[in-house]
Amino acid sequence: MVRLINSDNIWILKSAVVKWMTYQKYHTFVTEINNPKATPCIYALWHTNQCCIFGIENKKNMSIMISNSLDGEAIAAGVESLDIKVVRGSSNRKGAVEATMQILERLNQGEDAALTIDGPSGPLHKVKNGVIKIAKLSGRPIVPVTWYSDQWNFFKLPSWDKMTIPLGDVKLINLYGEPIYIPSDLPDSDFGIYKDKIKNALEELDKRCPEEFKKAKEQDLWKKSVTPV
Repeated sequence: MVRLINSDNIWILKSAVVKWMTYQKYHTFVTEINNPKATPCIYALWHTNQCCIFGIENKKNMSIMISNSLDGEAIAAGVESLDIKVVRGSSNRKGAVEATMQILERLNQGEDAALTIDGPSGPLHKVKNGVIKIAKLSGRPIVPVTWYSDQWNFFKLPSWDKMTIPLGDVKLINLYGEPIYIPSDLPDSDFGIYKDKIKNALEELDKRCPEEFKKAKEQDLWKKSVTPV
């Protein structure tokens, strides 16, 4: 079977992603709700909501881990066009260790990090060990984050992760959970406790989003505090 995206034509996808993000930079508006601003921190998000990093106010001081796949190459090009730093990683042990070390170094330098915690290829909404290990080693808190809009032009793509994207003029909210700290002496056998805690926090945020968005509309928070992509 011929792969639609390959090394010969990846430039087409990269160009399309950069152009879309450049366009959306002036048409997407995000107001942050309950961001604890526990800098430096590790923003934890589902792969479906990976674009919500664009609504984080201090995104120029943030690095996001993106896979070394061809699809990841296109996404990385778009992210870098928005002045967000990128760390490329892979699912094999060597690539994962190298990416983890880079993220740890940047956290230690006072930068934030963002991780799609069920990436790079799922299963959907299953928290992987990586975010727990990085938080444990760095001592930095994990901050769950999601985003939401009720506008028709904020929709899900027919991909494995059901990726959410805005198209055209869209007002959104970024909703944040309380920081989650991982003990430095946490044994591997107890990782599941905190993975469940992160998963539950993100699910609770998703449930709250419609009501929080309604409140934001009533108060027209985009006039008072807005972060464009």
